[in-house]
Amino acid sequence: MYPELFLCIAGSWRASSSGDTLPVIDPATEAELGRLPVATEADLDEALAAARSGFQEWSRVSAFERGKVLRKAAALLRARSEEIAVLLTREQGKPLAQARTEVMNSADLTDWFAEEGRRTYGSVIPARASGVAQLVTREPVGPVVAFTPWNFPVSQSVRKIAAALCTGCSVILKGPEETPASCSALVRAFLDAGVPGNALGLVFGRPAEISGYLIPHPVVRKVSFTGSTAIGKQIAALAGQHMKRTTLELGGHAPAIVFDDADLARALSVLTTQKFRNAGQVCVSPTRFLVHRTLFEPFVEGFVTYASTLKVGNGLEQGVEMGPLAHERRLHAMEDLVGEAVGAGAKLRTGGRRVGNRGYFFQPTVLTDLPVQSRLMNEEPFGPVALIQSFEEDEEAFVEANRLPFGLAAYAYTSSSSRSARISAELESGMISINHHGLGLPEVPFGGIKDSGYGSEGGAEAVEGYLLTKFVSQT
Repeated sequence: MYPELFLCIAGSWRASSSGDTLPVIDPATEAELGRLPVATEADLDEALAAARSGFQEWSRVSAFERGKVLRKAAALLRARSEEIAVLLTREQGKPLAQARTEVMNSADLTDWFAEEGRRTYGSVIPARASGVAQLVTREPVGPVVAFTPWNFPVSQSVRKIAAALCTGCSVILKGPEETPASCSALVRAFLDAGVPGNALGLVFGRPAEISGYLIPHPVVRKVSFTGSTAIGKQIAALAGQHMKRTTLELGGHAPAIVFDDADLARALSVLTTQKFRNAGQVCVSPTRFLVHRTLFEPFVEGFVTYASTLKVGNGLEQGVEMGPLAHERRLHAMEDLVGEAVGAGAKLRTGGRRVGNRGYFFQPTVLTDLPVQSRLMNEEPFGPVALIQSFEEDEEAFVEANRLPFGLAAYAYTSSSSRSARISAELESGMISINHHGLGLPEVPFGGIKDSGYGSEGGAEAVEGYLLTKFVSQT
C-alpha cells in the first residue's frame, strides 16, 4: 500500500494546516498514488522555529555521539531497503534493482558522513610573540534548508541531510513533490535512529513559494540545492541577497570522448549502461558522445543494438531494464527535442517515440550527425537520448567538450597515458572519469564548475560548506 503522506515538523507527522494537497502520480500507470500535503507559511514558521531550537540542541551533541546516531540511521536504511525501494520505484519509475542500489548507496553515504563529522579539525598557528595562542576552530554554520530533486530523492537527500547533521547543523528538507514517500521514509529512518525531531524537518509544497519564504528567512544560515541550472541561478541570486551560504549541484551535458586508441568494447559496455540508467534522468549521464571517425560506425552500431533491445516497462516487473520518465512534462520535452533535431537534419538511428499510450515511457533513442545549433546539442536532455558525433583530430573533441557553459561531469576512453594527462588538464569539468565510470562514491568529491554549480556533496569537501572557520587569538 502507498502510505498516507504528511509533513514532519518538530518531530510530528501531520497534515498541512490548510488541508491543501497535490496529487502524486505513478509514472508507469498515470494512476494517482496519493495526496501530498502543501505547507503553508504558518507550517514553515513552525518548521523554522523547530530548526532554530534544534540547532541549539544538536550542535551541543559531540561529533562522536552524532556519528553514532548517523550510523544507526544507516543500519535502519539497510534494514528497510526493500520497503523504501518499492516506494521509490512506484513514484519515480526506475527499475527496482536501481532503486535498491540507491537506498543501499544512501546507507553507505550516511556511514561516510558519520565518520567524516568526527574529522572537522581546527589548527594551531605558531604565534609571533611568546604567551600568545592562535587557534582556528570549526563550528556548524547553523540551520540549513535543503532542496532535493525527484530523480534520486533518497541519495540526493542523504548527501544534504547527513552532511548537515554530522557537522551539528539542523535541517529543513524540502522534499520533491513527485517522490514524497521515499523521501519521507528516509527522514523517518534518521528520526528513528535518534536525531531530535526539531533538528530534522520535512516539508512539501509549491517550490517557488517554499524557497521564496525559507531562503530569505533570518533563521536560515545555509542553502543546499540540487536541480536545473535555471532554477539554481534563481536560488543563488535570492540567497546572495541575504548573504546565505550555498551549495549548488546543477545541470550538466556530459561529453564522453572515445579516442582512436580506446578499448571499444569496454567503452560501449560502460557508456550504454550509464546513458540509459534511470531513463537518462541523471545529472552526470553521458550525453554527447564524441567518437573518433575510425570507431564511429562500430560504436554507433553497438549503441543502437543495446538501445533497441533494452527492455522498457514498469520498474516493478521482472527483467525491466529501463522504466518510464518521471512525469508527463519530461515525455513532452523528449518528443519536442528529438523532433526538432530530426527536423534540423539529425539522423535518427533508433527510438525517438513514446512507448504505448499509458505511462510516461519513451524509447531509448540514438541520434547522429546533429547540427551543433540544435537544442539537443545545447540543452540538457535529461532523458534516454544519446547524441553521437564523429571527430578527426583530438583538438576538435576538446573544443566541443568545452563548448557549453556546463561543467559537471565528463568521460573519456583512451589507452594513452599522455592523452589521459591532457584529458585531466583540459576538460572543463568538476568530475572526470577515464576508462571507467568512477563518480558518485561517498569518499570522492561530487560537484561541478561553470553553470553546473559550486561546492561539493561528496568526500571530505562536502562538509566544508556546513562549517564556519573561527580564529581566536589569546594571551
